[in-house]
Amino acid sequence: MIDKIRTIFSIPELREKIFYTLAILIVVRIGAHIPIPGVDANALAGAFDRLQDTLFGLFNMFVGGAFEKASLFSLGIMPYISSSIIIQLMGSVLPYFQRLQKEGEAGRKKITQITRYGTVLIAAMQSYGVTVFLEKELQVVVNPGPLFVFTAIISMVTGTILLMWMGEKVTERGIGNGISLIIMVGIVSRLPFVIGNEIRAVLAGEKLFISEIVLMGVMFLVICFVVLLTQGTRKIPVQYAKRVVGRKVYGGQNTHIPLRVNTAGVMPIIFAQSIMFIPSTISTFFSDSDFSSSIMRWFSFEHPVYWIFFGLMIIFFTYFYTAIAFDPIQVSSQMKQQGGFIPGVRPGKKTSEYIDNILSKVTLPGSIALALVAIFPYILMQTMDVEYDLASFFGGTSLLIIVGVALDTLQQLESHLMMRHYDGFLSKGKIRGRRRM
Repeated sequence: MIDKIRTIFSIPELREKIFYTLAILIVVRIGAHIPIPGVDANALAGAFDRLQDTLFGLFNMFVGGAFEKASLFSLGIMPYISSSIIIQLMGSVLPYFQRLQKEGEAGRKKITQITRYGTVLIAAMQSYGVTVFLEKELQVVVNPGPLFVFTAIISMVTGTILLMWMGEKVTERGIGNGISLIIMVGIVSRLPFVIGNEIRAVLAGEKLFISEIVLMGVMFLVICFVVLLTQGTRKIPVQYAKRVVGRKVYGGQNTHIPLRVNTAGVMPIIFAQSIMFIPSTISTFFSDSDFSSSIMRWFSFEHPVYWIFFGLMIIFFTYFYTAIAFDPIQVSSQMKQQGGFIPGVRPGKKTSEYIDNILSKVTLPGSIALALVAIFPYILMQTMDVEYDLASFFGGTSLLIIVGVALDTLQQLESHLMMRHYDGFLSKGKIRGRRRM
């Protein structure tokens, strides 16, 4: 591993990409600690403690703790993610966006431009909601009024646009997907504090050292399971007929269609978690009602009702998002145009039905496994008395994002090394192509 790291930093172009990415991520973390003007930071920290188990706590996790500090990056990159999801959903419904998706590079540029405009609009609406929340609900604004609202909106929208620009620059000039890396770094930023709390608890005698060893073993097994879930695919064999064009023969090769076990990625958990937080979030504003107290109890992390509904929502959204992200009809149409076919299956409608049938069967165990990964941190909190900040790294949204982004970045590093005839992290041996004397 040390030799591989040395090899990476020995390539000037790759070294420059890595340092550029690290520099951008450092700026992201600095911006997460710069508060917007007019907010009492101490009062905000005290008021936010009771909101950790609500939708605001989930949002704060995605922005790396910037929301609880009311910083410039309070909204994080989430408005851009929301805008991208909306545009993607429109691509499955509206003919205009479907046409743009088929126009190649020009269409992608137009979609990117629309996504950016949507990001500004969503960020403006969310920032106004945040300012009202800070003024009316938490009452942590020193001098409330129109001037604070205007200043806060401009600050947070500008912060979101800056994050979007930096994410695109990392994707263009750095290593990995910039937007995903920004989200991952925000989540991982909590890890040193969690580890520090565990070390202090062991030294103070509050927790046993052997229990921490067991937790490390459990985390290792869960990470292995999430990697298998993320990388698992079902390969459908595809053959291409030979075509003679002039004096050249095209096609005739055998390939496959990779159907991922978890095609939807982390999106089902995000959708389900957002919906599951709504009852408890609304109940916080009606705490005097007995009915609201019952709702908060049923939809708390430690209640089995929450686990059951959460798991069912994840399974539903896994099928829903898979249907949007992967279109069997479009895949079969492209195969037919290029002279491809699945052995034993007629091209056209039969092919799309065959792919859709396999995709449905593959998605079922994938959705159940995804639900188990999402629920496992809450089960761990009840069985081993683990705090939420630590348990969130044992599954759920945090672990799936970290593993997914890490694997994607590692694959990009692998491709850069392979292009220069170096072995990757998963290979053995020295520089390829070198002859032995």
